[in-house]
Amino acid sequence: MNQKTHIEFYKSLGHLFYAIAAIDNVIKDEEINTLKAIIESDWLASNEATNYILETFIQLQHIKSTNPEDSFQRFIDFRSTHQTLFNNTLNSKIINTAAAIANSYAKQNKSELIALAKLNIELKKEQS
Repeated sequence: MNQKTHIEFYKSLGHLFYAIAAIDNVIKDEEINTLKAIIESDWLASNEATNYILETFIQLQHIKSTNPEDSFQRFIDFRSTHQTLFNNTLNSKIINTAAAIANSYAKQNKSELIALAKLNIELKKEQS
């Protein structure tokens, strides 16, 4: 994966994790803290570019007009274009991170459950 694609991958994760946190129209501090902890413990060892996950998340949070569904779709579009980058291990890591964000404040609500189910379906598409 070239450097530009690498950075775009982590930015797309920032969009996805923002979408999961914001799908219920509110982002709690617990969701941000969970994301920061998971990036540090599970993603940071992977590559320095993981900083783009949190940077993108925070940028989207500050843009009040950002639609979580659009952010979710941006991740799905990236995945569709770069399917070869995704394997079962990476997909599990993505699902686990998204679920942890959704569970971080008062457990999952209906909107978050639907978003997680959609994510799970998308990540299972065209896997062999």
